[in-house]
Amino acid sequence: MRTQIKLAIFLCIVFTSCARTKTEFPAGKIIDLSHTFDAQTIYWPTEEGFKLEKEQDGVTDKGYYYASNKFAAPEHGGTHIDAPRHFAAGAKTVDQVPLEQLMGDAILIDVTKQCDANHDYLINVDDFVNWEKQHGQVPNGAIVLLRTGFAKYWPDRVRYMGTDERGSAAVAKLHFPGLSPDAARWLTSNRSIKAIGLDTPSIDYGQSTMFESHQILFGKNIPAFENLGDLSALPATGFEVIAMPMKIAGGSGGPLRVAAIVR
Repeated sequence: MRTQIKLAIFLCIVFTSCARTKTEFPAGKIIDLSHTFDAQTIYWPTEEGFKLEKEQDGVTDKGYYYASNKFAAPEHGGTHIDAPRHFAAGAKTVDQVPLEQLMGDAILIDVTKQCDANHDYLINVDDFVNWEKQHGQVPNGAIVLLRTGFAKYWPDRVRYMGTDERGSAAVAKLHFPGLSPDAARWLTSNRSIKAIGLDTPSIDYGQSTMFESHQILFGKNIPAFENLGDLSALPATGFEVIAMPMKIAGGSGGPLRVAAIVR
């Protein structure tokens, strides 16, 4: 009997401790930061678009309604994740990126004015330094979102990415903002972030030919979220991000559903 009492007390202490340390789901306003996947979804000029094929849609011979479709899409297009493997040999593929790296506290750096004035704007170190002067140092383990304002042009390919032409020759005609390689180096050398994302087709700006920011970030296993939706409702700080990509084995990227929770 004495042994049973001791066991009961031990279990009570264990369960009480677990209950106290239980992590609550963050409370706040939930904001969808994803574009819908459909025939208008924007992909790189060299890629085919999103395709949805209806297979079943109607009442079966047994009297109940049934619907099913199949889809096909490149990894990189629409709101999606670039896994580090996309530009770094041996780096993490989509299925290898830890879930903890895809969710957590986030910050927003707003460069819409600069990008309105220059569609080839390179988000630079000064943009981060100026943000830190107002809000403090970029927190360790933060997810960094960059607002260029280009989400407002979606799905107009000409305004969003500079051209609606297709094929390899169209790539040279791309114009949209991105992260400068110097800023990518500064981030990876001086700050510790989980992931980075923005509301344009690429973390490198449209006129990039070497995709240096991709190489720098992905070499450090920092994934990028591209083609994010409207970021205008987000504050500079005080929100969390949850980004859930399709778990493609060996994938260099994939469709992404991402949301913010504003406290």
